Amino acid sequence: MSKVVSYSFFSEFDINLFKAGKHYRLYEKLGSHITSVNGVEGTYFSVWAPSAKSVAVIGDFNHWNETEHQLFVRWDKSGIWEGFIPKIGKGTLYKYKIHSNHNQIITEKADPYARRFEHPPKTASVVWEDHYQWNDIEWINTRKKNNALNAPWSVYEVHLGSWRKKIEENRSLSYIELADELVAYVKEMGFTHVELMPVMEHPYDPSWGYQITGYFAPTSRFGYPEEFKVLVDKFHQNRIGVLLDWVPSHFPEDSHGLGLFDGTCLYEHPDRKKGYHPDWKSLIFNYGRNEVKSFLISNAIFWLDQYHVDGLRVDAVASMLYLDYSREEGEWDANIYGERENLEAIAFIRELNEEVYRCFPDVQTIAEESTSFSMVSSPTDIGGLGFGMKWMMGWMNDTLQYFAKESIYRKHHQNEITFSLTYAFTENFMLPLSHDEVVHGKSSILNKMPGDEWQQFANLRLLYTYMFTHPGSNLLFMGGEFGQREEWNFRQSLDWYVLQYEYHYGVKKIVTDLNTLYKETPALYERQFEDAGFEWISYDDHENSVIAYIREGNQINDRLVIVCNFTPVPRNSYRIGLPDTGKLIELFNSDAVIYGGSGVSNSKAISIESVASHFREYSVEIVIPPLAALIFRIEN
Repeated sequence: MSKVVSYSFFSEFDINLFKAGKHYRLYEKLGSHITSVNGVEGTYFSVWAPSAKSVAVIGDFNHWNETEHQLFVRWDKSGIWEGFIPKIGKGTLYKYKIHSNHNQIITEKADPYARRFEHPPKTASVVWEDHYQWNDIEWINTRKKNNALNAPWSVYEVHLGSWRKKIEENRSLSYIELADELVAYVKEMGFTHVELMPVMEHPYDPSWGYQITGYFAPTSRFGYPEEFKVLVDKFHQNRIGVLLDWVPSHFPEDSHGLGLFDGTCLYEHPDRKKGYHPDWKSLIFNYGRNEVKSFLISNAIFWLDQYHVDGLRVDAVASMLYLDYSREEGEWDANIYGERENLEAIAFIRELNEEVYRCFPDVQTIAEESTSFSMVSSPTDIGGLGFGMKWMMGWMNDTLQYFAKESIYRKHHQNEITFSLTYAFTENFMLPLSHDEVVHGKSSILNKMPGDEWQQFANLRLLYTYMFTHPGSNLLFMGGEFGQREEWNFRQSLDWYVLQYEYHYGVKKIVTDLNTLYKETPALYERQFEDAGFEWISYDDHENSVIAYIREGNQINDRLVIVCNFTPVPRNSYRIGLPDTGKLIELFNSDAVIYGGSGVSNSKAISIESVASHFREYSVEIVIPPLAALIFRIEN
């Protein structure tokens, strides 16, 4: 058996960057790398374990025997152990056997930088490399425009394991199958981007991917790493952007994972008040440790660099920002200023976003942040956190609460449907109807709607039209686009069979048409984050539960008028004030027969009158269908 040869990928400059927390390409150095030394093919291994007394590479090539292949510790006190093992290569299974100087703890750990893992529940790392030839150059060259904040963003959120299954084989689709079926479906539906719930390797299916052990490896559940690249590439070839859920907020305690990696709290904060998450029973990264910052930022850069992804949706940002998040009095300690903000996490987030946008100015980072923390999507040089967008959780909560009410009571809650516009332009908001809203007994979006079957579907069509015309970008979780009635279950496929029924097909049709209208109508996206792109016509008609507003693009007279009726009572001869003379033309009607509606509409162009209304000189009378939204264009 060949012995370990002393060898290094690290220069002195690399080590200095690593110690300073400024090495943002650690995946090129740490981990396992197939290479050649003195003309002999083999694999170089390197791992950070500063409290280790010894580190051995164990695997199928040495019968998991720790005495055969001991790594060498570097002399520079970086805590890095490394070495070259001849004649082993792609496909080799391995782990690190670590003897700690701390309490003589012995651990077997997967490689934190491994590019591939065994299929769970097995946990070994796999030596891997691929030389994938990308075919998305046209997308890469134009994505700055496609991913800009003044471009349309209609995002389809997907859990790869349960989107569609091979029922007869009782399995999920592979990356290659998804590259055909999922890409074609997203393109048919007209979404601009897809957001994939975490694809990084994770041991526990019910975590949906949010408890990660292999941060640099796409899960082996659906195929090889290069096959995941095929999926991303195919999306790009069809002009669809790819966002990944990314989880720098916590990680699981699984014995083969990052926890107590070298017998000490290496990646996690040693203080349990800062290092343990009570909600998820998981560990929290030590954001103040330089080497951990390099690990996390390198990981973000890795997916953008190696997998060509177009953005990262950063999970659970609120839990990172606050020391008292989900903790009772006495369970947390204030920062040096006596406040609740986690200063180390805030500094890390800013550094992360600065590096991401420095290297990839044509991508976006999106924060799932559920509090009123200020300037989340503002640049860091003016004191912001530096994200491109932020999920608008307040809009989601208020809107779903409002729609859950029987229509007769909605007149008492008009403020719930209008309140979001009081703060809509304080951040670059994305409106999310995500997976979190359709699990754990919350019921599906459709089943949140009140009334009989007709009213439920009418409410759903109204909700989606309101969502697409509200300022901001938008996100819809899979199944919502055709009105799945059952709550999402990660163990089973979406209920595709319901598309044989008229109402469900009508929901799919209206979402497709809304995506088309959104992408083709600059007034709905050019100023989606600017108050200049929105103007109320009427927000206070409580008695009729009607609202009306204007959306504007950059061009003069590029305006849409949107009117929503949140009751099942048609409103005949309903007058709304308008800014100009001309004609009002109905572009879109959520009550159209093709969507399963009743067909009440304004079929002809309506002349605008010189009659004052809603503090405007001009106005028009329209018919508003029951439980419906209308979109009009003003023609001068």
